Amino acid sequence: MVSSFSYGSSPSPLRANAAEFGGAGTGSVTRRTGNEAPFCTRGFPISIITLPPVISKSKKRGLSLEEKREQMLQIFYDSQDFYLLKELEKMGPKKGVISQSVKDVVQTLVDDDLVLRDKIGTSVYFWSLPSCAGNQLRTTYNKLESDLSNSKKRYLELVEQRDNLKTGREDSDEREDALEELKAIELRHEKLKEELAAYADSDPSALEAMKDATEVAHLAANRWTENIFTLQQWCSTTFPQAKEQLENMYREAGITEDFDYLP
Repeated sequence: MVSSFSYGSSPSPLRANAAEFGGAGTGSVTRRTGNEAPFCTRGFPISIITLPPVISKSKKRGLSLEEKREQMLQIFYDSQDFYLLKELEKMGPKKGVISQSVKDVVQTLVDDDLVLRDKIGTSVYFWSLPSCAGNQLRTTYNKLESDLSNSKKRYLELVEQRDNLKTGREDSDEREDALEELKAIELRHEKLKEELAAYADSDPSALEAMKDATEVAHLAANRWTENIFTLQQWCSTTFPQAKEQLENMYREAGITEDFDYLP
């Protein structure tokens, strides 16, 4: 509330306030304590301003992805009905999920097999029942139990295999000598393989393979030569008036007068 006062004949609350804080006013102000209202020494009351309380508003926190998933699942569980995506986008904001994120949230539920999806005609429908989630959890649980059982069985087999392999392989001088000898033989074997690779071009089997490949290439070259002669004959018969142009084209393609079969 603001109570006005008169200073002479004109109201001037600013002058009174300035005088209260030591400003250059016409009258001086005496500060009072207690419940008495402040007043001017010339008998004029000072304006009293009461400000409303300041209320701070904290920004509302949005839902996390998991909370959005739970809210969208609840829509299916409560109604146990089928929905189009556009219908879910309208219902999402009522659960605190903005329409722009409904599609992505529903897709995560479909990927986790918590929501089913099927195309009927040109429309895609989504649905989920409480029993679907239970069945999914039971299936996952049974699979994990089976994997755990198989892993334990495999672990016991490997432990048994390890123990069997340890038999006769205890550390001893004889074993150390045998390992050193094995290492030397392996090094010798690698060296011999390198020497053998240097003579690979003279390998009888490699020479025989090259001979066979040469024969195949020879037959292929003569076969394509025959095809070229056949094409030339067809062109000469079909376009007799273009003999000069055809000969120029043959020369440009590398088909010269000495072009012939391989002997």
